[in-house]
Amino acid sequence: MVVILKIILAILIFSFIIIFHELGHFLFAKKCDVKVNEFTLGLGPTLVSWGKGETKYCIKALPFGGSCVMEGEDEESDSDRAFNKKSKWERFQIVFGGPFFNFILAYILSVIFIALSGVNDTTITDVIPGYAAAEAGIEAGDKIISLDGYNVHFYNEISIFTFLHADAESIDVVYERDGQRYSATVVPKFDEETGRRLIGIQKANEYKKVSPIGVFQYAAYEMKYQIYVTITSLKMLFTGQLSVDQVSGPVGVVSTISDVYDQSVTSGAFYVFINLLSIAILLSANLGVMNLLPFPALDGGRIVLIIFEAIRGKKMKPEIENGINLVGFALLMLLMIIVMYNDIIKLM
Repeated sequence: MVVILKIILAILIFSFIIIFHELGHFLFAKKCDVKVNEFTLGLGPTLVSWGKGETKYCIKALPFGGSCVMEGEDEESDSDRAFNKKSKWERFQIVFGGPFFNFILAYILSVIFIALSGVNDTTITDVIPGYAAAEAGIEAGDKIISLDGYNVHFYNEISIFTFLHADAESIDVVYERDGQRYSATVVPKFDEETGRRLIGIQKANEYKKVSPIGVFQYAAYEMKYQIYVTITSLKMLFTGQLSVDQVSGPVGVVSTISDVYDQSVTSGAFYVFINLLSIAILLSANLGVMNLLPFPALDGGRIVLIIFEAIRGKKMKPEIENGINLVGFALLMLLMIIVMYNDIIKLM
């Protein structure tokens, strides 16, 4: 019964984020007077469908996707309300609307998260003797402001920064003490216990409530942090610092949600909700960034084609554009199969 509950929670989180993404496309299509033929949640065979007005709404068997099928989007249409008849600016708005709504959702969820949990800021509580921070003169009570020019606002940002820059020879640290700012260059040292290179600072889990204005401010920082993690991880993937084996797909995310549930449930429903909310923020920001990649079949690929059309001064032939998107979609499906296979192997 608990396993079923965890799967349902994962499906609900996935579905909510995907439907919000497609809602962005849908609302911008309506704004630009484009006919939406079908609005779908999921992939595969249709389980339930119903019609309202000119749009058919569907729920499909696999809850790992969705679509907003517009008139004239992937085929020629003579309708004045077809996607392909609209201006470049209108088509850009419609395509960008999906990722844009993911960022809006990530921000809204971040507001709720910060309002309920508070903030664990970058004021350090302990410095480990013999490590770089201590040698650089950093002390307990100092507040870390930036690492190599990247401004940090949560202690998690410091942890993830050192993890993502594990090969860095040195890190330039700006910190604050008694209202004054200082800078230091630290050289991370390898720690055998953790298997990582550390700068030697620690922070207790001290979440403090912030003012209503602070909630909205820190929510923006939270979203920025999640986008930064996604972009940096992608960069590491393309440069070979991460392998495809380390990438998680839907199965891996379900497994992660299951683990988070197990770790949180002993502390009560509130902690389950807060930790799942944190995952939803990451997934929504992640989906927004991933869809903006300039790859065929993704929103970013479509935006590139619109920009190419603007530079070229005329549209690409529909059969060529559809062929590019078809190849891109096939490659994405292949990548999804590989990632899903790796996720299943990890579970086994």
